[in-house]
Amino acid sequence: MKVLITGGTGLIGTRLAEMLIDSGYEVALLSREPAKSSHFRSFRWDVQAGTIDEAAVPYADYIVSLAGASVADGKWTDERKREIMTSRLGGLALLARELAKPSHHVRAVISASAIGIYGDAGDKQVTEETPPALPTHDFLADVSHQWELAAAPIAALGIRTVIPRIGVVLSTEGGALPQMAKPMKLGAGAALGSGKQYMSWIHLDDLCRLFIAMLEDESWRGTYNAVAPYPATNQAFTEVLAGVLHRPLLLPKVPAFGLKLAMGEMSEIVLASQNVSAAKVLAQGFRFEYPELRGALQALYGGE
Repeated sequence: MKVLITGGTGLIGTRLAEMLIDSGYEVALLSREPAKSSHFRSFRWDVQAGTIDEAAVPYADYIVSLAGASVADGKWTDERKREIMTSRLGGLALLARELAKPSHHVRAVISASAIGIYGDAGDKQVTEETPPALPTHDFLADVSHQWELAAAPIAALGIRTVIPRIGVVLSTEGGALPQMAKPMKLGAGAALGSGKQYMSWIHLDDLCRLFIAMLEDESWRGTYNAVAPYPATNQAFTEVLAGVLHRPLLLPKVPAFGLKLAMGEMSEIVLASQNVSAAKVLAQGFRFEYPELRGALQALYGGE
C-alpha cells in the first residue's frame, strides 16, 4: 500500500513516514522542494502557483494531508496570517482538483485539522458535536474551521475522508514541548496565564498510530478529536513536566498580559482553554500507548 504525505517533512509527517515504513507501507512525500537526500520518493507541488506533479495522486492508495505553515513560527502579522491560512486551503484545493480526475485509486484521505476549532472553551468539555467557535475573532478557530471546510469537496467525491482534530503534540523534536521544557531546565519554569486553562495533548507516536488506524479501518470517517483521554490544566502540566525533569518550580505564574505583550495575538495558543474529549476515538476501539501525561513525558524525557 502506498501513502502520499503532504507536509511530510514537518514534525508529524517525519515520524508518520517512519512508522508507516515500519508497518510495511510505501511512502512518498509531496513537497515544494523535494530533498534529493530523502529516503522517500518525492513529488513536487507549488500551492501558490497551483501546480502539482501529475504522477503524485495516481501514485497513492492513501493520502495524508498535513501541509500548512506553522502557527508557532513568528508573530501573527497580517502577512503571516495569510500564509497560515492559504497554505492549508490551497493545498486541499489542489488535491481536490486532482482527485476529481478519474486516473487515480485513492481509497481514503486523512485531512488534518486542530482542536483550535473549539476556540477558548473554558472548563466546558468539548466533543466532535460541539459547534466551531464561530463567528469569532479567534484566528485559530477560524483557520481550523476553514481547513475543515476545504476538505469537504474531497468527501463530496465519495472518497472516505477522515479529519483528526489534533491537540498539542508532545515530542522532543519540535512543537510546543521543547519550548516549555527549555526555561524549566534553566530553573525558570512557570505556569502560563491563570494556569487553569486546559491543554489537550497527545504523544506524537500515539498520533501516528491513530493515523495508521484511520487508514487501515474503513469504519473511520468524519471528524475525530486526536487527543489523549486525560487533558491537564496548564498548571498541572507544568508541575508534571517539572517533576519528570527533576526541576523545581520557583517562579510565579507568567501573567497573561505579559504573554500578550511578548507574543501578540499568538498568545492564544497558550492561553486558550480546551478540555477536549477523546471518547469518540476510544469508542472506535483505539487504545493509547500513552493515555496519561506523566507516562507520556517520562517516555520522552526518561533519560534526563
